[in-house]
Amino acid sequence: MTDFGPRLAEQLATRGRLCVGVDPHPQLLQDWGLTADVAGLAECVRGMVDALGDLVAVFKPQSALFEAFGSAGIGVLERFLAAADKAGAMVIMDAKRGDIGSTMAGYARAYLSNDSPLAADALTVSPYLGFGSLTPAIQLAEATGRGLYVLCRTSNPEGSQVQLADAGGRSVAQLMVDEVNAANAGRDPGPFGLVIGGTLPGLDVDLTRFTGSILVPGIGAQGGTIDGLTALFGSATDRVLPTSSRGIMGAGPNPDALRRAVTDALTEVS
Repeated sequence: MTDFGPRLAEQLATRGRLCVGVDPHPQLLQDWGLTADVAGLAECVRGMVDALGDLVAVFKPQSALFEAFGSAGIGVLERFLAAADKAGAMVIMDAKRGDIGSTMAGYARAYLSNDSPLAADALTVSPYLGFGSLTPAIQLAEATGRGLYVLCRTSNPEGSQVQLADAGGRSVAQLMVDEVNAANAGRDPGPFGLVIGGTLPGLDVDLTRFTGSILVPGIGAQGGTIDGLTALFGSATDRVLPTSSRGIMGAGPNPDALRRAVTDALTEVS
């Protein structure tokens, strides 16, 4: 399989630079007129793929909202992954996994191995047990042509306690930028990216030499705007993958309304 970086670049060039989050919160299911159970979950995500699978470049399902329904919810997630792939959309699994040793290797096999029904094109991971703890995921992603998005600067206020702490003359967040860039090993676009919130008042990191993709959640309902991306990211804006979840899903369940929400967002991005 071609490396994730070039595959993503080709996909965005074809379908536009937008990632649509699939966050089937119980309230959203009810807003769609669905039951807040596995049946409602399945109908919701099927509606998303049917309406947007041929239009959206990347989907980002929030794993926790499927896991909440146990094995049946995981089954819905597996079917969503298969349907998105059939429709030609890429998928970033938003699971934010992070652990050490064999446990991290287990997470990597679940989401990055070729024979797993939960395998996605990329996986969000947490490096805050030390960047080295991600080694099993990095190695398997390299072997299978998949990608990782490493948490760097999250939008929650508590994140600064760790992310802006001093790590020998640079912040922990800057250390993550530098470590991920090193893992990309000069590849541009590299397979390993960052997660940086779109509602931050400032970056507090230097992305000048960064060669990966930057996943930016928070566009739309959370208050982030497409117009604000250039002011926040400056010269790195071209590497940004804006992500809207509730801002798109809130237009559902009508398929035409969902498609209009995506095309409107794509117009803003371009």
